Amino acid sequence: MATGEIQQINTRGDSSFVSSELRYQVLKITKEYKVSWVNLGRYLYSIWEGKLFQLWGYEKFEHYLEKELGLNKQLSMKLLKTYNFVEENEPSYLKDDYALSKETHVIPDCEGVNVLRLAKGKKDLLNEDYRKLKKDIFEKGKDSSVVRKELTVMMKERKVVDPEEERNLRHEAAIKKLINSLNMFKKDMDTLKLISPDIIQEAEGLFKKLKKAIEG
Repeated sequence: MATGEIQQINTRGDSSFVSSELRYQVLKITKEYKVSWVNLGRYLYSIWEGKLFQLWGYEKFEHYLEKELGLNKQLSMKLLKTYNFVEENEPSYLKDDYALSKETHVIPDCEGVNVLRLAKGKKDLLNEDYRKLKKDIFEKGKDSSVVRKELTVMMKERKVVDPEEERNLRHEAAIKKLINSLNMFKKDMDTLKLISPDIIQEAEGLFKKLKKAIEG
């Protein structure tokens, strides 16, 4: 509805109708906005897959993106990968009636779907984790930044730690702590002159050996 149309109806005193109509239009446009990336992703995928950009005089796909469309490579690759992911894993999202069948606030945008795509590629992530993230994105309409943080937490919890590697990390941390203590000790003793130079020299020698060991 154009601004002029809203003003015209207002002059008739039918403000309740204007309010309802405007609300409906905003909901409709928001739905369209959230899924608008799909068409661009679809076309870009076809152009990339068929190398059509070469027919148009571009040697590389990114040259076509930047010079003709004004799109940077990073954004375009995200669109391509996310579209391909949806086509293979969530084809219902591509249907014309998808937006019509959903409440506006639960429809995920490209960023939200991209988080799910990234989650799909995490080998340490459990199936139940993926299902939860999918529900958060497609059914609850959670913001992509929130879901991304949840994914990071999940990955830390699911990461399999090698006991020997964990032990080596603890040893390395302990050595670093000792090196720092020796370094502070040496500086204090040099300044305060509380102990003999030969003890300070021994401490410095130990400091160098430990540092060499930690650096490999």
